[in-house]
Amino acid sequence: MPLRPSVDHVMTKANLIDPCPEKFMNRRLTALSIVAGTVAFAASVCAVDAHHSTTMFDHSKTLTLTGTVVELHWVNPHVSLLVNGTIKDGDTPSDWLMEMTSPGNLVRAGGWSRTSVKPGDKVMIEFSPLREPDRQGGALKKLTLVDTGVVLTANIRAQEQPGLE
Repeated sequence: MPLRPSVDHVMTKANLIDPCPEKFMNRRLTALSIVAGTVAFAASVCAVDAHHSTTMFDHSKTLTLTGTVVELHWVNPHVSLLVNGTIKDGDTPSDWLMEMTSPGNLVRAGGWSRTSVKPGDKVMIEFSPLREPDRQGGALKKLTLVDTGVVLTANIRAQEQPGLE
């Protein structure tokens, strides 16, 4: 006698219709949630990696800029300082944009405050320049107020070095 499949294994129109649509919807929502979560996580990792990259600066070089503060942007995630000045004596002054860490880190790192540097202040700045030579800017390492000799650093670890009191 030939073996016949049981009724449970026979595909019938009745078996294809799920008697419980809630289970079907729950499975779809779970799958959709997993995909959405994975995409969101991947996007956040890329955004964080892109935001915190400092490869645009050439940290193997340190340049000194002498000039006058134009404006200070005391905002998260990075404080920026616009200075009109020169690298070499005799050059025509031009605007240089310096990037720093967050306001909180600057307060902890070197005694910065929102009013530490004001437009019109004469400054001398040590910085790592941008890798693109045609762009004028960099990562500020140390700022000295020329009139008072006050030294401010943008490097959290530099506060432990001597001579920055």
